[in-house]
Amino acid sequence: MKRLLLFIISMIFIATSNLINANTQKTEIVVITDLYHPYQDPGDNLDLIMGFGLPDVELKAVLLDVTNAFRKRIADHPTLWKDPRGPREAGFIPIQQLNYIFDKSVPYALGPMNMMASENDKMENISHIENGAINLLFNILKSSKGQIDILSFGSARILAVAFNRNPELMKSKIHKIHLSAGTATLNYELGSDQGANAIPGGEWNVALDVFAFTRILKSNLPIAIYPCAGKDGGFVKDRNNTYWQLPSMEFVKKMHPQLQRYLDYAFCKKLQFDYLRAMDVDSGKITINTSMYPTPFHVWESAIWINATNRKIICNKYGQYQFIKSSEIPQGNHEISNGLRYCTLEEIRDDGRFKFSYTDKTNSNIQIYYRDDINQNEKALQELIPQLYISIKPNH
Repeated sequence: MKRLLLFIISMIFIATSNLINANTQKTEIVVITDLYHPYQDPGDNLDLIMGFGLPDVELKAVLLDVTNAFRKRIADHPTLWKDPRGPREAGFIPIQQLNYIFDKSVPYALGPMNMMASENDKMENISHIENGAINLLFNILKSSKGQIDILSFGSARILAVAFNRNPELMKSKIHKIHLSAGTATLNYELGSDQGANAIPGGEWNVALDVFAFTRILKSNLPIAIYPCAGKDGGFVKDRNNTYWQLPSMEFVKKMHPQLQRYLDYAFCKKLQFDYLRAMDVDSGKITINTSMYPTPFHVWESAIWINATNRKIICNKYGQYQFIKSSEIPQGNHEISNGLRYCTLEEIRDDGRFKFSYTDKTNSNIQIYYRDDINQNEKALQELIPQLYISIKPNH
């Protein structure tokens, strides 16, 4: 009887330990971002807080996807806006600030800064510093015991060049590429945004490097596409695009004081030399002026972070929203659509536009973002995303 009792106790202990490990397991993530300082898209600065601050994320690296044209005083990209707000540089400063705030040493590196010459371009003659992101990605994939999720915000250049150089490593060690790019339309239908209609792919991230985007779509890697644009462009909500708006940034005043300083430094485009000490909190009160921040705040990134970290949005009978990490919806609640649907790519055009159709075959390597009620989805995100940022606290 004693042996039987000890056996039962040991089995309970093992089962409990496995449950704890399963619940505390972190998602290993590499972020690729076209983050600049001063910013070009302020959402890049905001969403990166997720990687450093979410307790269920292990951020392995940040790879900077910078395009040379937008480092200049007036951008000279051949197909995109001649942005006159430069010069700007790769976002080394924001990454260093977040490492400082969270007391981490997340590695970062710069990728190729010019467009690929063809889909199969290995870009073997780029500078040592531009090879940094590709080499860092390879080192992480090789050293990882499991598979890595890649969150790509920007062009797909780093991924495409890395795939051309070492496709087998990419296929074996990448769990999924969450790709923020592209236009989801029916039969390439053109909408009301004439600016979007005029650029390759109908969307900014595709137009940054069309060869990179089409190379990754054809790679047979596991890809979840989160289109930034729908039929009427990237600033109109659509069932298959991820766009929504934050009408106010007042919630920043409730965030951790160091994160307030981080965002204030970014959104006010500060250039002070002591950019790390600027993150320190004095005994005095922090004063930030959110009226200086971009308003309304355009957001495309949230859906990727929610899905990559296995979160779901639910709504209870009182109309209150909540994030959960469970496959089972609690009784009396219903799920707000914010997920992925399997699909097949029926055609990939040379200009970066693609034609897709949904499929029930779960062995497809391609998924696409989908939300059935776009207004309720935005309403939920407007409530939950600020709460999520407010909840993030540095551990030290």
